[in-house]
Amino acid sequence: MTRGISRYTKWIATGALAACVAAAAPAAAATAPAVSCTSAKAGLADKLKRDITSALANRSGTVAVGLYDRTTKTTCTLRSSTAYDSASVVKVTVLATLLWDAKKHNRYLTDTENTLAKAMITKSDNDATSKLWRQLGLTKIKGFLTAAGMTQTKPGANNYWGLTQITVTDEQKLLKLVTAKNTVLSDNSRAYILKLMGQVISSQRWGTPYGAGSGIAWHVKNGWLQRSTHGWRVHSVGTFTGGGHDYMITVLTHGNSTMNYGITTIQGVSKVIHRDLAAS
Repeated sequence: MTRGISRYTKWIATGALAACVAAAAPAAAATAPAVSCTSAKAGLADKLKRDITSALANRSGTVAVGLYDRTTKTTCTLRSSTAYDSASVVKVTVLATLLWDAKKHNRYLTDTENTLAKAMITKSDNDATSKLWRQLGLTKIKGFLTAAGMTQTKPGANNYWGLTQITVTDEQKLLKLVTAKNTVLSDNSRAYILKLMGQVISSQRWGTPYGAGSGIAWHVKNGWLQRSTHGWRVHSVGTFTGGGHDYMITVLTHGNSTMNYGITTIQGVSKVIHRDLAAS
């Protein structure tokens, strides 16, 4: 997703491959982590755990999942602290940082910033993202991450924003900030982020919205990136309201053979989550 990324991966791939080969034997023997769910709604946690586990049973790759529903106080996690290359999912963080910084300086976004922000979120425009990333700089980006409590997120170096390290835990923290009143993002900032995430072009509306009922309002940002190690990274973060629920889903994946394979994995998980919450 980021310009010049293939050049960056050449030197990183050799060391990573060596590490993978060395670790192959013990890793194969390790027990895969299990989906963990809790809920204030009787029976919902067990159902979600069973259905998410089933949806992933025959999928290859490494998948991390986060679900939080405010209405039923339901949380599900899988590999919540495993780090993934962010690809374009980091663009929500970039926009949140821009708005957080503008609020600190008591100013509105400029026309140029609005244009770049809209292109970055609704079309996943990389050039727009690079311009905003350079404008903000690592100091402001790290400042926002600290304010947001996103301690597991590590910004990509040398303007490689798509190589920012993200986790389910931190992406869910960000989505919680975007969807409820807090001291980090103003109400206007939160509304602006959700507005743009709700205007994503039709070809990029895959992922976490899949299987949501017709009465559910969705807001989504997806990311996809192919590298020489771990194949395709394919991610989706989304927030959902309606049907008596207020929830957010993060699914991060790598080790996918193709982009479409990753999308199918994400949508299989999302479908059962939407179904189980709708029935609760």
